[in-house]
Amino acid sequence: MKIYMCVVCGWIYDEAAGLPDEGIAPGTLWADVPDDWRCPECNVGKADFVLCEV
Repeated sequence: MKIYMCVVCGWIYDEAAGLPDEGIAPGTLWADVPDDWRCPECNVGKADFVLCEV
């Protein structure tokens, strides 16, 4: 599983954790997150997220 960080606000999407409050199940790959999904902190789109090395 990978993590992706919002370049605007630093919010992290962790594929292992998903985002159950928004209907994104744990284990959901970033590619499978809907294209119209927005960052819950600053409202930017998926294009403003980068893959982070852990």
